[in-house]
Amino acid sequence: MKFINSVGPNPQVVRMFAAERGITLDTETIDIMAGQNRQPEYLKKNPAGQSPCLQLDDGSHIAEITAICEYLDEKFPGDSLIGKTPEQRAQTRMWTRRVDLNICEPLANGFRFSEGLPLFKDRIVTVPEAAEGLKRIAQDRIRWLDQQIAGKQFLCGDRITLADVLLYCFLAFGNAVGQPLNPEFKNVKAWFDRMAARPSAKA
Repeated sequence: MKFINSVGPNPQVVRMFAAERGITLDTETIDIMAGQNRQPEYLKKNPAGQSPCLQLDDGSHIAEITAICEYLDEKFPGDSLIGKTPEQRAQTRMWTRRVDLNICEPLANGFRFSEGLPLFKDRIVTVPEAAEGLKRIAQDRIRWLDQQIAGKQFLCGDRITLADVLLYCFLAFGNAVGQPLNPEFKNVKAWFDRMAARPSAKA
């Protein structure tokens, strides 16, 4: 098994997830700034041309970070970050989807269509006029989340899950690219600080 890694929040999600689970991955790093992920050799592994990607022992590949994390969670022994029961797994997937669609996607596209435009304009369809609106959507959904996690240690209560890892990595990315976490969101800020203090956040 080999983890094909790069800079960016998506690979960090897998690295942090693996660190939380105590999983060590053989890693190969590609240069996405130079467009290595858009070259024919990489596109054979992941036709979407995105990073990261996980090469399995049989030579096949899995892309998409939530799919990679769920695979690792099932493949290795230890405490699951998805859930031990159908109810826990459903809660994790519910919150992961909410975070992914409502916060990560608009935040990331807000970056791609503005600060990241020089890198992405020749690689994907970009909509610069949508950038500010996407950023506002992400902030609005973080505001909603701030109310939802009042009194909680993690998104699913007292257990850390994939949803927490996903959200942390993208909010940390936002902090670095002009979409800082609003300090008015006190519950999210306290949660973010707890996540940042975990050893896995340095993965």
